[in-house]
Amino acid sequence: MAATPSGNMQAAFRQAMRSIAATVSIITAGDRERGHGMTATAVTSVSLDPAALLVCINNRTLLHHIMSSTERFCVNVLAQEHQDLSAAFSGAVASGERFALGDWAETEEGIKHLASAQARIFCVKKLAVPFGTHTVFIGEVDDVQLSDRSAPLLYQNATYCRAIPMASG
Repeated sequence: MAATPSGNMQAAFRQAMRSIAATVSIITAGDRERGHGMTATAVTSVSLDPAALLVCINNRTLLHHIMSSTERFCVNVLAQEHQDLSAAFSGAVASGERFALGDWAETEEGIKHLASAQARIFCVKKLAVPFGTHTVFIGEVDDVQLSDRSAPLLYQNATYCRAIPMASG
């Protein structure tokens, strides 16, 4: 395998990351005075005991600013029918108008969560690790709410897609 010239490494890395199919979530954070949400695919589990996950958020976003100054966030795992909502929370709709779309509820602390999401994973921020253009936020899970949906919204190569079960052989 040939090495990638250093000048092309960033573009090659971006293309490699685009080729990875990922579940789409909307990350929400805030309090009673302000709330924000943003579509993300950089979400993964960290530990089962204690239950924890991480989200990677670009340092230049409003969500990053809010998550840096609050203690709680929610990962709303989207189902296939949430494609338009995902696009809205990716920037197609102004941040102040996003929560007018979808069936949002709110916790006592002011964290918005999508009632129709496949899963709503509520976290307490335990660690924030800046690295390059992003910060890795690690949250300890303190509540999980599941729906009976089982068809996740996926994203790969700048396109929404769905998982199709393979025939077992």
